[in-house]
Amino acid sequence: MSTTLDFILDGLMRRYQERVPDVKKIVTQMVLNGLIRSENDIENDHIAFRTMGVSQLGIQSLERIFLQHGYHKRDAYFFESKHLNAFWYAPPRNSYPRIFISELRVHDLSPRAQEIIYSYTSEVNSDPTLNLDLNDGVAVDSFLHQSLWRYPTWQDYSELASESEYAAWVIYNRYYLNHFTISVHNLPSPYGTVEKFNEFLESFGIKLNSSGGKVKISPDGLLIQSSTVAQVVSAAFDDGHGGTEIHDIAGSYVEFAERRVLPEFAKIPATDITRTHRRDGFEAGNADKIFESTYRDQIDRPL
Repeated sequence: MSTTLDFILDGLMRRYQERVPDVKKIVTQMVLNGLIRSENDIENDHIAFRTMGVSQLGIQSLERIFLQHGYHKRDAYFFESKHLNAFWYAPPRNSYPRIFISELRVHDLSPRAQEIIYSYTSEVNSDPTLNLDLNDGVAVDSFLHQSLWRYPTWQDYSELASESEYAAWVIYNRYYLNHFTISVHNLPSPYGTVEKFNEFLESFGIKLNSSGGKVKISPDGLLIQSSTVAQVVSAAFDDGHGGTEIHDIAGSYVEFAERRVLPEFAKIPATDITRTHRRDGFEAGNADKIFESTYRDQIDRPL
């Protein structure tokens, strides 16, 4: 049965796929090579959002949408060098993706960066989710894809990017879905590991994030991740004279996750393994490097 949550998630994925051509390219190759029969066979491990950590926005605002629809707030994460906080959210049913929401610690940035950010976010006078009918799928879908503040100027975007590429990404992209994640552990051999799936991706020209290595492994060895480099999108900026100017910037990307079976379930037959038997949650060390999928040095790096 279709629900409001389904409608919201479908709206996010539809617009995301329009902005990230790599998705169609990857899915097409997965079908052609017999990894899946159709896109519907893909398990979406998690989706992620980026936010500005200001009083009327940030995690505490955006999470309200998903808590309303049965998600449960779980572990907190802190990324010191990137000035970020984050939480992940467990879904109401295992058929839904986990959610990861991060926010920029705006007060940790330089006075000039804060001035730029507040000049935009101050246009949002109060928490917009407080006046949003969270049970109205159309309203929520529209909200997640609307302009929360005016389009930035290229100068402001560039100044922010020189200090925090995360800040620059959010000031333009706002709540656009940052990435979705293909679970690889249920794929047929030999593609069921991130290492082998990466080889498959590179065989047809997908550029992978190399920060910290193309394969990111948690200290317990049970969560392995990788990601593409963000797709470049043509973005319209305020030219300061009532018009617009176009520049290419980082859009969104695709992530891949392999969650290995927990040691206590090692003797369970492979055919009986479910999501509950695998490593859950996230790993700060992995996520720290995956954030860099939208960084200019990754986008400009040769394939």
